[in-house]
Parts: sequence; C-alpha cells; structure tokens
Amino acid sequence: MGDNDDAATTTPSASDSKRRKSSSSSLAPSSKTYEERVEAVNVISKPLASKKSTKKLHKLVKKASSVKHIRRGVKEVVKGVRKGDSGLAVLAGDIYPIDVLSHLPILLEEHNIPYLFVPSKQDLGAAANTKRPTSCVLVRTPKKDFDGQEIFDTMMKEAKEYNPTA
Repeated sequence: MGDNDDAATTTPSASDSKRRKSSSSSLAPSSKTYEERVEAVNVISKPLASKKSTKKLHKLVKKASSVKHIRRGVKEVVKGVRKGDSGLAVLAGDIYPIDVLSHLPILLEEHNIPYLFVPSKQDLGAAANTKRPTSCVLVRTPKKDFDGQEIFDTMMKEAKEYNPTA
C-alpha cells in the first residue's frame, strides 16, 4: 500500500508541473496592460507616449525595421547619432539600471533629434523584429516611398511638441 501511495502522490505532482509549464508558456510578454506597464516606468521617462501613440510607435518601428530604416540598441543609436543620422528616437521606459539610458535624452537634444518613451522594452524589441528586449531604437528619417511616412510625420510632430526645459 505504501508503494501505491507514492505513485498516487507523484502522478498528480507531475501533471501539476505540466499545467504550470503550459500556463506560464501561454503568458506572452504583451499580456500586461498599458497601465500595468506604466507603473514600472523610470523617473526620467518623459515624454511618455500615450496608449494610442505607443501603438503607433510600435507600428512605425515594425515598418521601419522591415525596410532597414532603423538602429537598435544603445550602442548603435549613439553611433548613428554621432555619425549624423537623424530621425525619431523611441526609448523604453522600464530600463534598469537607469544609467544605461540616462545619457541618451541629453545626446538626442544636443543633436536636435526628437524622442519619445514607451513603457515596455519587451514590446519595443518585438516591434523591432528581435527576440530580445530593446532599450532604444532610432527610426531614421525615411527616404521616399516609405510605407509608414504618415505615422512617422505624426509621431515626429508629437515628439517635437515636448519641451524638456518646461
């Protein structure tokens, strides 16, 4: 009878672990709502894009990455800015430690490149067609015949409205 009890107790735990694995794997990174992601945002994340603007920015990043009008990551963005690339910078607001990203807004302001923060590095990485979370993306000023030109123009206008000295 002791052997049967052991078998009975191990079987449910094995099925429980299968259930746990399936439930955790079914949770996608985008399962959090916009409001939940905003709670995890850093202090320096201003201007933070609204929910609607965040969706537009992710759409813009996805279109720009498909035609190679993009720079991903801190090193590439800094290199692009120093080489003279212009466009719209999209920064993730949930970066920790904050020192990784804290120099970028100043650098972008010195080069007159508008920027916006989005709440999630996971969503930004997914929009940039990478498997890894991405802390920042520079959408370079597109040439003619760019699919997302209208979105680019509206996001540039919204980013330029922010006055960091106010």
